[in-house]
Amino acid sequence: MQRKMTSQIKLQLMLLFIAAMVTVMEAQMYITRMSTPVTQQTLQRVAASLQLYVDPLPQMSTIKGFSMKGGNPSSVNLTIGMYQTTWKFHRDLPPTPVFVYGTSAEKATFPGPTIIARHGVPLYVKWENHLPDQHILPTDNTIPTAIPAKGGVPTVVHLHGGVHPPQSDGSAFAWFTRDYKEVGPKWIQTTYKYPNVQPPGNLWYHDHALGLTRANLLAGLLGAYIIEKPEIDDPMDLPCDNDDLHLIIADRSFNTDGTLYMNSTGNVPSIHPEWQPEYFGGAITVNGKAWPFLNVARRRYRFRILNSSNARYLNLSLSNGLPFYVIGSDSSYLAAPVTTPTIVLSPAEIADVVIDFSNSPTPCVELLNSAPYPYPNGTSTNGTLLGKVMIFHINGEKVFDNSTIPEKEVAYANVTMPEPTTKTRYIVLYEYTTPSGEPTHLYINGLRLEDPATETPKSGTTELWHVINLTPDNHPLHMHLGMMQAINITELVGYQQFFDCMTQLNDAIKCNVTDHAVGKNLPVPEYEKTWKNVVKIEPGYMTSIVVAFKLVDTNQTYPFDATADPGYVYHCHILDHEDNAMIRPLILQP
Repeated sequence: MQRKMTSQIKLQLMLLFIAAMVTVMEAQMYITRMSTPVTQQTLQRVAASLQLYVDPLPQMSTIKGFSMKGGNPSSVNLTIGMYQTTWKFHRDLPPTPVFVYGTSAEKATFPGPTIIARHGVPLYVKWENHLPDQHILPTDNTIPTAIPAKGGVPTVVHLHGGVHPPQSDGSAFAWFTRDYKEVGPKWIQTTYKYPNVQPPGNLWYHDHALGLTRANLLAGLLGAYIIEKPEIDDPMDLPCDNDDLHLIIADRSFNTDGTLYMNSTGNVPSIHPEWQPEYFGGAITVNGKAWPFLNVARRRYRFRILNSSNARYLNLSLSNGLPFYVIGSDSSYLAAPVTTPTIVLSPAEIADVVIDFSNSPTPCVELLNSAPYPYPNGTSTNGTLLGKVMIFHINGEKVFDNSTIPEKEVAYANVTMPEPTTKTRYIVLYEYTTPSGEPTHLYINGLRLEDPATETPKSGTTELWHVINLTPDNHPLHMHLGMMQAINITELVGYQQFFDCMTQLNDAIKCNVTDHAVGKNLPVPEYEKTWKNVVKIEPGYMTSIVVAFKLVDTNQTYPFDATADPGYVYHCHILDHEDNAMIRPLILQP
């Protein structure tokens, strides 16, 4: 008996030793990968080795955010965790370590499960962190970053486009590590309440931890969220069920061993050892597969297209000239569908579209991307792998199709021009560089996130924001809680004079902005004319935006206290910019 117990102890010790050795080896591999520079040529070679269109497009599992009791929808409680697992991004790549959402480690996927909520039915989600002690990607503590004293990967979840109390917004300072071992200074609760009181449409959830958003999303912490409202959705007779699909697009680069690549050296390493101004991946993934294919019938399909890339803009088109019928933008329907051959999506933007394959002149059609990077004046994607997204294989003859493209959608999509008495703000985007022109950080209104809030709108009101872009890049401005519509995009004339004055005074009125914002006007795309949570801000222009801090479909105030701590934020949704530190607090007043 004693001999048997001794053998068992020896076996246990041996297993513990093997586990420890594996951990050490993994750590050594991680350190080697982080310290060994990877060339762009290597990354391009890996991407070029991936054969196009060999993996079928997956669809994420769905989770109902409500239950039916007696024919009526009622609230439920969900528990969704963050896990480290592996994911096959392509047939020819080894399994890739990722951080992903799921109801269990076995069910966690890239992207995470799609949550389907019902309008007016509150959903309660407990978000759990099961991530390891060390990140799988490089991080940079020289930018404002959540740094736990006891190790671990800080995370916090933001429901992007959601209208919910501040305590459930996913403040960058409300982060927590595994098992809530450590929490940020604004952490309040484990379970978030999503009232789902806003108009029906498309949202998504993703990580929002301070200084780690770019790395945590790159690792895979993102997923889709839908708010249904049958009394609005059903009469439109849009494609549904198996003909209603998500396309979640994200660019990624891969090392030769299949691991995700993220730069470990900054563009100005003497200031920021790791941070670079934009991440651009060498492969385009859709629903977690690099350049997938989808078999479709000759009928209409609905595609909810999300650009979940860190920094890459997309200018989407179909290779055989078929149009998109755009029915929604971000989290709102349009007033009526818009027919367009192209759609430009910034990071975090969503286009809700119908594609009619019934009259396709070709048996296959590619989804293409022609957006340069950085946008709008960077490297061209034309004729490269980055110009391709996925392919549709169109099967057989036309099939019966009782779906429609409605003539009209929702009246509340139309914006009312602001009254002269409307509260007006000037919001200025700055990029700071070294003498040689290398970016070191980006601010809004010359202020940090930690500086006191200067945007303090009254809950239930509408404001007019003039957003001035003094950087060379287009920026996707994202508003938490509030909903936005661009109404005017005006070129700044005498730009250098205005830029020099703003650099000195940081005051648009003192720098006579009204004398400069008199140039040509760019049209607001017809397919963006609804209430959005992301608006593209053109470089060298002033974009005027109506911002509503209320429910836009009913003109009612929020059914919760939007003035509570920790408040909200607004920021650039190029994640590298948001982390360093193009983000400001938004504190509502009664």
